[in-house]
Amino acid sequence: MTTPLQNRITALILALTITSAILASAIALPRAALAEDQLDKMRAKIVAFVGDKMEKLGGSRIIYKVDSSGLRESVVTDLRDDVYKSLHDGHIAYSNLAIRDGGVDVKIADAKGRDQLARKLASAADGLPSHALAVSDGSDGAVRLAPTDAASAARLHDLVDDSIAMIEQRLKDSGVTLVSVLPDGTDRIRIFLPGVTDPERIAAIFARRVKVSFRPVDVSMTPEQAQSGTPPEGSEILLGFKDKRPYLVARESSKDSALDGEDINYAAPGFASGTKDPIAQFRFNGRGARRFAHVTEENVGKPFAIVLDDKVISAPVIREPITGGSVQISGNFTLEEANSVAMQLRAGALPGHLTLVEQQVIQPAAKP
Repeated sequence: MTTPLQNRITALILALTITSAILASAIALPRAALAEDQLDKMRAKIVAFVGDKMEKLGGSRIIYKVDSSGLRESVVTDLRDDVYKSLHDGHIAYSNLAIRDGGVDVKIADAKGRDQLARKLASAADGLPSHALAVSDGSDGAVRLAPTDAASAARLHDLVDDSIAMIEQRLKDSGVTLVSVLPDGTDRIRIFLPGVTDPERIAAIFARRVKVSFRPVDVSMTPEQAQSGTPPEGSEILLGFKDKRPYLVARESSKDSALDGEDINYAAPGFASGTKDPIAQFRFNGRGARRFAHVTEENVGKPFAIVLDDKVISAPVIREPITGGSVQISGNFTLEEANSVAMQLRAGALPGHLTLVEQQVIQPAAKP
């Protein structure tokens, strides 16, 4: 038999589902039909609705703040890396490339070189999150590039949305389903768990860092031989994420596993272009792209394991150096599994992106 509190929880979850569906439908509208500020107002109304119901129903409220200053540093660092790559690939002579005061400074004496850099940066940003640069040229060839205020605000908005998706996935993977995760202002996230009276247990889920690594597969013996005997020094046996089969891979301390979740700046589920099978796809930041290009160049023709929390997600053979920084993972996934893998890949640096601001238990309001 259900209690009155359980009935109220069910009613609130139903209301949250309806409002979330309305918001999702709104997001699907053409951008001309619904401006971003209208979406933000709708989100604010939902937050107010949830807060009002929570005061009456009771439960746990947890508020996190995303690392906006870290985001700015990351954006400028990626911009510096993009500038370097464009200058290097375009054989553009330059000097004094450096990060200063929230932007990137570089000196390019040749006016044609400056124009070439601008075109390359614009081309590189096509279809990807744009830096939306403010560019200023000095008379001596000095160039300053910096994200605009609008671009910075958009990136912060995206970080909040990405963090919400990762929080929802991690809660789901931990068996927590009755939950509302919504933006709270420009840089905060409000988590509401109706009927839950131990917010510390939920907060502990996000304190654990998801381990992501990229390691060479040891082919000096079969995994079965390693299991029945002793694995080679510097290698260990890990099981597959889905097939549970053993893999013999280099230990995480190996110099070749220097990549981790903090090197990933985007991950999402998708579909393979040929088969349309669900895949997980991700993209490295500038530092990660350089490292991955080096690792793949050193291991052409060899299998390479993508490891998530000590489970091998995939172990493809590297056919050629991967220099663009974008990777697709196939593994006979369902769409839900591909989404889980993508969100966990992206969540590798989640604890570093969130600061706990508040955790509070709200008692149910007394009946009149």
